[in-house]
Amino acid sequence: MRLGVVFPQTEISDDPGIVREYAQAAEDLGYTHLLTYDHVIGADLTERPNWRGPYTLDTQFHEPFVLFGYLAAITRALEFVTGVLILPQRQTVLVAKQSIEVNVLSGGRFRLGVGIGWNDVEYEALGENFRNRGRREEEQIEVLRALFTERSVTVDGRWHTITAAGLLPRPIGRIPIWIGGSSDATLQRVARLGDGWLPQMPPGQRAHEMMDALRRYVAEAGRDWSEIGIEARISIAGKDPAIWQEEYDGWKQLGATHLSVNTMGAGFGPRDHIDAIRRFKESIQP
Repeated sequence: MRLGVVFPQTEISDDPGIVREYAQAAEDLGYTHLLTYDHVIGADLTERPNWRGPYTLDTQFHEPFVLFGYLAAITRALEFVTGVLILPQRQTVLVAKQSIEVNVLSGGRFRLGVGIGWNDVEYEALGENFRNRGRREEEQIEVLRALFTERSVTVDGRWHTITAAGLLPRPIGRIPIWIGGSSDATLQRVARLGDGWLPQMPPGQRAHEMMDALRRYVAEAGRDWSEIGIEARISIAGKDPAIWQEEYDGWKQLGATHLSVNTMGAGFGPRDHIDAIRRFKESIQP
């Protein structure tokens, strides 16, 4: 199981020096990948008294593609993962272009995790339809694969029209597309279209049931289970190291191929996150 870090988006600050220190520390500690959350714009609570989302306009998020371009130049082996990029609120061809650019500038160290999101405020601000986002994501994934692999692409889809056009530069190797979410529809989408799944839950009965369902859907899709990766996540906030190990072991037993540690929500300052990922790495017994 490959061990990575969740980039502490909301708590890392806007200091590029601290961002650099964090990524280089993660790499030096032996973490294999850095996963980052994605949000573009936040809601103003003074105008939305009934808001229930976890993030607002006062919550900071670095933009993933720009962030990865910066980190690609100052790291050597760390893989960069969007976990997840909210795909249906973006133009698909532009996402393909940005993904290839990160792939090329990092020497192939990029994995594209996508999802449909939950925040209609972002969809409105970006001019995209919130209500059909799941259906559009499926077509988007197919278009992305074509743009990643074909020199000239023609698409006449429900939401996309491309006529004999292509992208340069070409990607280095293959850009994996993983899919995040916790619904049964997500699992079916992973089985048919994805290279991996990013679950959003702790190990336990629900995770076990969803893994069983995913295995069934993968078989029904005529695919080999070995083709599917699982990127799990552990949050350390409010837990002692014994629980970290228990959750690590739980995901390992469930068959996760990747696991990332999330240090947000524990009251840390920007540099404290470096100490936290160091403690986690020292505490875990593989």
